[in-house]
Amino acid sequence: MEKRLANWLALKQTPGVGNLLFKRLIDRFGSPGEVFGASRDELARVKGMTRRAVEGVMRRDIPVQAPAEIRRTLQRGFRIITLTDPDYPPLLLQIPDPPPLLYVHGKPDIAADHVAVVGSRNATEYGMDSARRICGDLASRGVCVVSGMAAGIDTAAHLGALEGRGKTIAVLGSGFDHIYPRENRGLFHQIARSGAVITEFPPGTKPEPRNFPIRNRIISGMSLGTAVVEAARKSGSLITARLALEQNREVFAVPGHIHSFKSAGTHALIKQGAKLVEHAGDIIEEISPLMTGPGTRAEQRDGEQAPPPVKLSPEEFKVYQSLGTSPAHIDELVRKISMDPGRLSSILLQLELKGAAKQLPGKRFSLHAPS
Repeated sequence: MEKRLANWLALKQTPGVGNLLFKRLIDRFGSPGEVFGASRDELARVKGMTRRAVEGVMRRDIPVQAPAEIRRTLQRGFRIITLTDPDYPPLLLQIPDPPPLLYVHGKPDIAADHVAVVGSRNATEYGMDSARRICGDLASRGVCVVSGMAAGIDTAAHLGALEGRGKTIAVLGSGFDHIYPRENRGLFHQIARSGAVITEFPPGTKPEPRNFPIRNRIISGMSLGTAVVEAARKSGSLITARLALEQNREVFAVPGHIHSFKSAGTHALIKQGAKLVEHAGDIIEEISPLMTGPGTRAEQRDGEQAPPPVKLSPEEFKVYQSLGTSPAHIDELVRKISMDPGRLSSILLQLELKGAAKQLPGKRFSLHAPS
């Protein structure tokens, strides 16, 4: 194990071998051990291989500190997973420059569908509440929430997912021995108990500003889509949204007050084509054709209904429960729940406005989220 990981660390630290070239080498040769055993001519035929990179691989310099770094990581209960390990996030393999190594605390649920939720560090109460509510609903439906464990929206996203009794993954811009912000140390361990904290940065790496844009490609890369809850025009979370677009992933944005500069970035995203999000159902509706995890509505047992996408009154919830994925005429619903037709029509309109139900031609109604 240590020898194998030492080869991965050695190739990662080889001069001239970045993440993109690293993946090409693994695709061509299968493992760092095979890369180091390749001839100069074989290496030179790999796209992007420079003379500097060839010379670096031929020297096969395994860092002196590599075995000690690996032992320290494993002794602390953390793991190191590589591009070829079965636990490596599958969507992350699809981006051009996936991290060759991931340091992991906890157990990432790679079978689940992942959605990234990011936003401002200096969030408003509205932004925090929106992130918490949306992520709680996503988690309760089996979607794993991915964020960066920063202050503000990231923290609210993780807490919302935990409150929804679901799983969440935090992606750090530092090593595990430099938790940032410090007040999230407790959250670090709380997340790892049911989900995971991951980073591509080795122990000893401080949370330098340059690390966070690098980190952001992992947040978007392992997710079906990225939702930005609150962001000013120059917010770092807009970098994550841009990366998501470059990775051919969905982008969502939660609107704010039209006069709030803290929502100027999210409003710009909506103008550029990001889907406007009012509740978790808006996200589920968009990504449902791509969802494969156990939390999808398509895999629910007959008669089992997903939680409503928003908070409902007792009367609204009663009507919501009477709806299914197959359209039902309003007269059928009147008989089913014994409610005055006028009152039922009013409640159905409220459910429609909240995104929980939809009306079809002929006074027929069904659940809004696709099955």
